Amino acid sequence: MIAIVDYKAGNLTSVKLAFEAIGVEAVITDCPADILKADRVVFPGVGAAGASMRHLSDLKLTDVLRTVVARGTPFLGICVGMQILFDRSEEDGGTSTLGFIPGEVRLFHPVTPADKVPQIGWNAVRFQRAHPVFAGVENETEFYFVHSYYPTTINPGDSVGLTGYAGVDFTSIVGRGNLVATQFHIEKSGRIGLKVFENFSRWDGQC
Repeated sequence: MIAIVDYKAGNLTSVKLAFEAIGVEAVITDCPADILKADRVVFPGVGAAGASMRHLSDLKLTDVLRTVVARGTPFLGICVGMQILFDRSEEDGGTSTLGFIPGEVRLFHPVTPADKVPQIGWNAVRFQRAHPVFAGVENETEFYFVHSYYPTTINPGDSVGLTGYAGVDFTSIVGRGNLVATQFHIEKSGRIGLKVFENFSRWDGQC
């Protein structure tokens, strides 16, 4: 069973429907016991880093997620669900996040008037290395983005894919052990997004 973390924000229903479309059982839950016993965990993202961290604290889910990651359960973060995996975010005046992946999340500063913030729309991902969750996905495939902040990794090996926007090449896919996360919205990325969800539903957390 896949647990979709209900942190009182996020694109929860769309993610659940995407898993249903490929015949995979997924439940939306804020119950610690359900999340801890899940075979895989998804943290979807719509919202801000500060609010996300507050909701996790209020729901007593911060330590639950730490346990899930420490025990090796496959974990997928999407958009804000990726950003909170880093050490901190510039959002909301500066927010300490979960610290699973060394690095921080920064605000775009456009270099030309054509670079609108937030970035909204399709953009390509350049793969830096292979990852089982993206098996069968071609280099330079486009995914759907909606975001004003972007992740930066300290360790180059944590970056699975890069995307260029507003004068920077940022990590749009991060992977470390049983963690994998995307800055783009997998659930809004059509057929190729379903392929990614299908790969995740079969992934054992090893890479």
